[in-house]
Amino acid sequence: MGDMLDMIFEQAIARDASDIHFLSGSKPLLRISKELVYLDMMPELGANDLKMIINKITDGNAKILQLLDETRILDINYKYQEHRFRVNVSYSMDVPTITMRIIKDQLPIYDTLNLPSNVKDFTIKSQGLILVTGKPGSGKSTTLSALVNEINESESKKILMLESPIEYVHKNKRSFIVQKEVGPFGDCKTWHEGVRNSLREDCDVLVVGEIRDRETMDATLEMAETGHLVLGTLHTNSCAETIDRIISFYPTEEQPTIKFIVSNVLKLVVSQRMLRGGYGNLVMIPEVLVVDDHIGGMIKKEKFNNIEVEDAMQSGREKGDLSIVFSLAEAVLQNKITIEQAYKEVDFRRQELLGRIIAAGRQRRMY
Repeated sequence: MGDMLDMIFEQAIARDASDIHFLSGSKPLLRISKELVYLDMMPELGANDLKMIINKITDGNAKILQLLDETRILDINYKYQEHRFRVNVSYSMDVPTITMRIIKDQLPIYDTLNLPSNVKDFTIKSQGLILVTGKPGSGKSTTLSALVNEINESESKKILMLESPIEYVHKNKRSFIVQKEVGPFGDCKTWHEGVRNSLREDCDVLVVGEIRDRETMDATLEMAETGHLVLGTLHTNSCAETIDRIISFYPTEEQPTIKFIVSNVLKLVVSQRMLRGGYGNLVMIPEVLVVDDHIGGMIKKEKFNNIEVEDAMQSGREKGDLSIVFSLAEAVLQNKITIEQAYKEVDFRRQELLGRIIAAGRQRRMY
């Protein structure tokens, strides 16, 4: 099993896969540019093979195996040669399934991410909350690390990063960076404990790898309120949905207070999508919302309205907003994605606007 695993890892690395999947009754699969590809030269895996893989990647650690047996879920790191993996183990019909995310070693460069420059500019702010959102695999961790690298190269700050797991390893440049892993065997057991303790660690910038519950959101907002710059992520599909998700963490009677806090501390929301390009490459489609007094007023209303915020973004380009419609249209006009792909990413209400923007852009390029 050890030799077979080594061969799978070598194939995944050589083919620039993002993930490796091990499932009972299936050959190993690689995810390459969003597509799943079978490793045809490998045999189908059985339950015993999966147990042997788990034993290999945990090095037979009794405490880790006991945690898996009790919780039926496991998140750990694994290292093969100089390459690092984020490993998730879960169960299906009482048989383990394993997903391994390949962690890139080279720090991402912001200017290669297809994000507008104003997102980077917002990290110069001395305080407030910046959120990077999107589905799993949309590049949120990559964007956060690129922003941290920008701060590290240009400012003298203490940056505290909470991650699960630690992906990109940062080296101190102008800033001093402390990276902590969150989890049962990490540097802090839970996200909200890590955020709470950051108040005592005299950091200037806090990076919260995942905000998944009210306790973590409470601590994150408190950190932003006390004069720190906080960068965090949420699993949401749009900028407006992100604000709605924050509000929904709280019961109705507490929402007016939370809306007031969010309208004051939230400075920027970046929502990311990854689409498969025409050459098999991945194309990032960003959406950016600058939270100014106008948007803050919408947040504080008795009933928050996603559509109202989305409509405001269409006319907010001068202040730095980038709507998903404009972002998709630009990708089509640059031949990065097809118009059919773009239409699938927006609802019927916005498809007509998307078509008009693309048509106008093509007309301008003819003259």
